[in-house]
Amino acid sequence: MEELIRTNDPVLISFLESILEEAGIKHFVADGNMSILEGSLAMIPRRVLVDSDQIGKARMLVRDAGLEHELPPETGSS
Repeated sequence: MEELIRTNDPVLISFLESILEEAGIKHFVADGNMSILEGSLAMIPRRVLVDSDQIGKARMLVRDAGLEHELPPETGSS
């Protein structure tokens, strides 16, 4: 799996999960339990991960939603 976005914003994560599910892209939100343990101070960002073979499509969906500024720079592996 590859990281699509890393954020402390629960609304953004919820929105991303919605568009990924609608597109049929399997995903996983990592570090959610760490965020709870730290007391919800938003010190530990959560990561939205998608399968490597779906990362290009997922990044396109994020761009289409007008959230390209949330994407990390591409590493060339996708």
